[in-house]
Amino acid sequence: MSRATATGGLAILLWSSLAALAVVTRRLPPFETLALSFAIAFAAGIVMLAVRRRLARLRQDWRAWALGFAGIFAYHAFYFIALDQAPAAAASLINYLWPLLIVLFSAFLPGERLRARHVVGATIGLAGTALIVLAGVGAAGRGSALGYACAFAAALTWAAYSVANRRLRAVPSDLIAGVSGLVALAAALVHLTIEPSVAPRGGEWMALLGLGLGPVGLAFFFWDHATKHGDLAALGTLSYATPLLSTGLLIVCGEARPGAALVLAAALIVGGAAVSVGVPRLIPPAASNPSR
Repeated sequence: MSRATATGGLAILLWSSLAALAVVTRRLPPFETLALSFAIAFAAGIVMLAVRRRLARLRQDWRAWALGFAGIFAYHAFYFIALDQAPAAAASLINYLWPLLIVLFSAFLPGERLRARHVVGATIGLAGTALIVLAGVGAAGRGSALGYACAFAAALTWAAYSVANRRLRAVPSDLIAGVSGLVALAAALVHLTIEPSVAPRGGEWMALLGLGLGPVGLAFFFWDHATKHGDLAALGTLSYATPLLSTGLLIVCGEARPGAALVLAAALIVGGAAVSVGVPRLIPPAASNPSR
């Protein structure tokens, strides 16, 4: 369980690089970026499966394909519309309800139990995320009801997908390679319908490659495995580290400035994670009785 949860932590680390890479590709339309990055993830995933002779693992029930596609593509579509129709700060803050929703939804799974520390930890983490978003972007501006609704739909979609994925434990995470291809195709169709095409340049291609191999590639493999076999409540709270790490990376890259709000947010997010995950015993129960 702990190893699978740690795998989810790797996904969170990769997702923290998303904003820094997106800065390089911001000249490109969003659905074009989505299509190209997922196409790279698909190509890399298929090559990996072919080398390891695992292509047969893509033969899965249609419901597994549908859940993966709906979760990944619908989340990104809702989020992009929200950013277009509402202030970035408000859209981001509403979107980051998904870790808290994961914590709450996980209680409805068989064999799972929601503890008070999970809810308290997730709430503290949400407060830290609010500080980062509001201090970094500002809360000014008005948005449409569509924008706010899509931001909440994005949060609801990702939380529901992450929790529902637990019911597909028998489905190997290799399926994400195939799902990435479907997402790339759907994003390309949306792009060609509503966006102008912009030819990427040298540095933008490198950023797209980084996106396809990292936050859009391996991250989803790691998250798939973690949500199927890890501690969902802990994963939900740990996910609040994403905006914190992302902001820290932007500071290193010179795209953001440090401040007191970031320090306080870091304390809240780390504290919330500690409350949710709990403090492990220094002496394992089995080792405390030498007669065993």
